[in-house]
Amino acid sequence: MVRRYIPALVLGGVWWWAVLRLLLEPEHTGLVEGAVAAGGWGLSLLPVHVAAVVRPERSSDESGADRADMST
Repeated sequence: MVRRYIPALVLGGVWWWAVLRLLLEPEHTGLVEGAVAAGGWGLSLLPVHVAAVVRPERSSDESGADRADMST
């Protein structure tokens, strides 16, 4: 379980290094820092936390009861 978090921590540290370097020393930064910062920000926009929910199938009796409850 710990092995799964080590790469995430390393990549997060590299991203923070690039962002802080861009903020604190913008005249000394290069293409690598900009690419790392932009790439990490772009990855944060992906909904990687979303997963499909497996729900049990509903019988025809249950589905009719729910529609009746919702219509009132």
